[in-house]
Amino acid sequence: MSEFTLNINGKQKTVNVDEDTPLLWVIRDTLGYTGTKFGCGRGLCGACTIHIDGEATRSCVTPIDNLDEDVELTTIEGLSVENPHPIQEAWLEGDVPQCGYCQSGQIMTAAAFLERNPNPEENDIDTAMKMNICRCGTYPEIKEAILTAANGSLANKGGSDE
Repeated sequence: MSEFTLNINGKQKTVNVDEDTPLLWVIRDTLGYTGTKFGCGRGLCGACTIHIDGEATRSCVTPIDNLDEDVELTTIEGLSVENPHPIQEAWLEGDVPQCGYCQSGQIMTAAAFLERNPNPEENDIDTAMKMNICRCGTYPEIKEAILTAANGSLANKGGSDE
């Protein structure tokens, strides 16, 4: 066991885990942030997506000892502290989820994508989201929610009440 200090969702947390423990299990089992889901365990489905320094990252294949000390980790619980994030608002407005299992990973991928590309074309969205699997097949709704966030919520709200 080794001690690691993480900056997760804006808070410092110290954990004692094996060095090769996947970040997913540190987040879920050790720290109790259960919004990040286990899907495939191989980094293929996207259910475990979190942000590491703003980049969408598959936490199921990221050992904790691969992290630099000063990285910022963000889970779905920390995406927006005060109000729903604009992408979350668009998700609700578009009634995107069915079973909901993959949705935190979908949202985290979409949020990181829109941060890099706030005015995407549909084919940009397809490319950015193609490695996130939704067993319910809500891909059209996901794309529409991303377009909604890009065309209004992100540009106009920026996560605030205004």
